[in-house]
Amino acid sequence: MAEVPVCASCGRPLQPDETALTRKLINRGAVRFFCLSCLAEHFQVSEDVLREKIREFREMGCTLFE
Repeated sequence: MAEVPVCASCGRPLQPDETALTRKLINRGAVRFFCLSCLAEHFQVSEDVLREKIREFREMGCTLFE
């Protein structure tokens, strides 16, 4: 069974969309991932803005968000 990734900042277990968003916004080859809350804090936006971006990326067909 694969190990569930955790946020590199707060240690919370991550959802697949959070790892995908880290790869999309920070580095496609990332090996350290961040939760939605920590990404929102880093980019100084709300979590809702990031959820909307996930929806947009998925609609655009980005293969990171399957």
